[in-house]
Amino acid sequence: MRTVIKDIAKNKYLYLLLLPGLLWFVIYRYLPMFGLVIAFKEFHFSKGIFGGEWVGLKYFKFIFFEHRNFYQLVVNTLLINFYKLAFGFPIPIILALMLNEVRRRKLRSFMQTSIYLPHFVSWVIFGGIIVQFLSPSGGIVNQLIQWFGGEPIFFMASEEYFRSIVVISEIWKNAGWNTIIFLAAIVGVDPTLYEAARIDGAGKLRQIWHVTLPGISETIVVLLLLNIGILMTTGFDQIYVLYNPAVYSVGDVISTYVYRVGIGNGRFSLTTAIGLFQSVVGLFLIFTSNFMMRRLYGKSLW
Repeated sequence: MRTVIKDIAKNKYLYLLLLPGLLWFVIYRYLPMFGLVIAFKEFHFSKGIFGGEWVGLKYFKFIFFEHRNFYQLVVNTLLINFYKLAFGFPIPIILALMLNEVRRRKLRSFMQTSIYLPHFVSWVIFGGIIVQFLSPSGGIVNQLIQWFGGEPIFFMASEEYFRSIVVISEIWKNAGWNTIIFLAAIVGVDPTLYEAARIDGAGKLRQIWHVTLPGISETIVVLLLLNIGILMTTGFDQIYVLYNPAVYSVGDVISTYVYRVGIGNGRFSLTTAIGLFQSVVGLFLIFTSNFMMRRLYGKSLW
């Protein structure tokens, strides 16, 4: 304890910089945990969080055995997140590797700015752009389809295309921003390793495969584990902006259902129980994946 106090006294300004982040976690991540008790109560606004009647596992029994759409929500959430992970996770790594090979500073800055820009646009605006692009009347995609002799397609109301639209739009918006982490990791790779690889006759691809990727492997593993941990928490903003009743069967996920039923219909106890289940599964996923990574590759979060 004395060592901790001495360290805080010695680096007080660094810890002061850490304080806003800690406060954010306490206020928005830990204090709301007290509200989880309403998953086991019959919540009423007039009685408050702790004043409702205790019903135990009533709502958990309902969602597991009686709720007709619950398992479809779970399947939709897992599938969309799995597609995002499978197709979206490698893209920032590839972009970072490509940008690292661009030697002209102005060209590199222009390319970085271009691929980062969509991240700073809110999903409300970005989703509107996607909807306009795919509109059956005047959308640029359907104009191209008609130009080649095809018929317009109502993409946003098609179950066949909705998940693909979600994954592609997520990659388009955030892949460029995520390259920052991998570029920072690449900069930290020892330059003498590249020199040794060149002396051994390795070309660019060999250098990337045998030097760059092993050098950033720890960063890749950490981010992969964090992404696995949120497989049950599909981004609410994106789905809410893009989906509509016509694609609920493939696009309605846990977060949008909780908002629609919990806030819209006032069924707070039910949706809190679903949210608690979602968090427990996410915790299980990250512990399991962390254990597997440690056993298989010797790298993990802890």
